[in-house]
Amino acid sequence: MGNLLRLLAREDAGGNSCCSHQKYDVFLDFENAVPSEEERLLYSDVAEVLRGSHQVIHDLQQYKGAAKEIREAISDPGDEYQRRAWEMVTPLVQKLKQFYLFSNDIELIVPRILAELCGPDRSPTQHLETQQALVKQFAEILEFTLKFDELKMTTPAVQNDFSYYRRTVMQTRIKQHGGAGEAGPDEGALIDHQLANKMSLFYANSTPMLKILSEATSKFVTEHKEIPLENTTETLGTMAKVCQRMLENPELIARFRREETQLFILRVMVALIILYDHVHPSGAFVKTSNVNVKGCVKVLKDQPASSSENLLNALRYTTKHLNDDNTPKHIKTLLAV
Repeated sequence: MGNLLRLLAREDAGGNSCCSHQKYDVFLDFENAVPSEEERLLYSDVAEVLRGSHQVIHDLQQYKGAAKEIREAISDPGDEYQRRAWEMVTPLVQKLKQFYLFSNDIELIVPRILAELCGPDRSPTQHLETQQALVKQFAEILEFTLKFDELKMTTPAVQNDFSYYRRTVMQTRIKQHGGAGEAGPDEGALIDHQLANKMSLFYANSTPMLKILSEATSKFVTEHKEIPLENTTETLGTMAKVCQRMLENPELIARFRREETQLFILRVMVALIILYDHVHPSGAFVKTSNVNVKGCVKVLKDQPASSSENLLNALRYTTKHLNDDNTPKHIKTLLAV
């Protein structure tokens, strides 16, 4: 078990030390990593969160929305259409509440993982060598984040349903306060006003789960003064380089038994770049970045479009610093549509 990860870091022969990239010949066992005794307690807690993440993705994939009923209710103010729309929207909004509450679980567990993987007692490569099971779980959270936001962006019913729900509740309360005396929605089906406001802000964001993840990481850096920012960003950057290196090496990819593992590593690599870009003050694209964005994009473009196009779009549209003035022109050109 001790040699699940074999990491050989070497500087490129020749070349300027400020410009040469470290090479990472790595096999990170994303399929079979087993927690050590040291990792076991946190591993168990993260596993519980990951079980919840699978259910969230499944439910969001199955989310159909109430577009038809809402359209009918808007075009015809009759009680029957209003009732039908409300009965359709109510359980859907409860589902949206579950998604939002799950984001709180992500917000709480990520700092605990980072505290283990970014601690000053070891270098990033040593953390990867000795804590593979937690690295694998962190990678799964990163993949979940990308998947959730991708599904949310392609499911407009999520925001439409919640907007209709809020409008209906608000209109009913206004009528009641105005003395109209109309029966409102069943109070048991309503979401607390404060929670509804938080949900509204969450779903208004184009990439809500990334926002939660990046804010949790930034908060971790701010609150843990004993762990310098560079420890966290270097860990993220090293993980991205490890993923890139594995994808570049057919011999390493051939060691995986499941075909979908390669796509998993691709998604994790992209998520790491995006998170690094949100957390590091200068972002992922500057020359001094600890991420080889050019190499990662080349790896992506070598994949079939079905595997790479959504991930390239994630880099184009969900990063923070791509369009900054100090982003090299060749990077902007590389990611141009």
